[in-house]
Amino acid sequence: MKVTVLQLDIEWGNPIANINHAESLMSHAANSDLYVLPEMWSTGFATEPFDIAENEEESISLKWMKDTAKKKACAICGSLAVKTSDNSFRNRHYFIDGKNGTFSYYDKHHLFRYGHEDTYYQAGEDHTIVSYCGIRFLLLTCYDLRFPVWSRYSDSLQFDAIICVANWPESRQNAWHILTHARAIENQAYLIGCNRVGDDHYSHYRGSSMIVSPIGKTLDICSSNTESSITQFIDIDKLLNFRNKFKVLEDRDIF
Repeated sequence: MKVTVLQLDIEWGNPIANINHAESLMSHAANSDLYVLPEMWSTGFATEPFDIAENEEESISLKWMKDTAKKKACAICGSLAVKTSDNSFRNRHYFIDGKNGTFSYYDKHHLFRYGHEDTYYQAGEDHTIVSYCGIRFLLLTCYDLRFPVWSRYSDSLQFDAIICVANWPESRQNAWHILTHARAIENQAYLIGCNRVGDDHYSHYRGSSMIVSPIGKTLDICSSNTESSITQFIDIDKLLNFRNKFKVLEDRDIF
């Protein structure tokens, strides 16, 4: 399965401009099965969502994701700041399956208290695993990456790859590198990490979006501080053979 990570330089509060950024990067990575966008890719990380979060039912960003996935017969995922029908704000990570005409979403569980994300947004309480092209993807969003119990492979939470979309600042870049690899190794799973580059009112972002193998090897990584993309193949047969041969998951602790 062919996966492309789109590392955007997000323009603050400008969905149309950010859609154009995404389309430009996608044009250089044609025919992928899955395209991954960063956290709040259409607006920037808006901890105060008033006047910037889109109404979910009218979201041009979500509509673009659905229309593009259908047109390209691919999947597109990434999170958006949305106001839902119950008037709550959510940091909602969408997975649009254009091949089957379906979509799923995950509401960020660990809201970033340090940045006051928890003041206005409502946390999700459930995991989301999406099956696509024979691979089971666990969806995570940014700060979730720091909490290994939440993303631990178990009898009730079985997956083959983790997709973590993020706005992870340069000041904590070392943690980004370590935690992406740790989550891959401990779960014997691929880790697809999509971060942004550029600046907002709060931070500088250097990117380092990457795809990590189940043994913790960096298969590819985006250039730092540059809007760019990477593409890699996810080999489910190779993963299953590795898990069957080196049965670490059978010795895991039960929480």
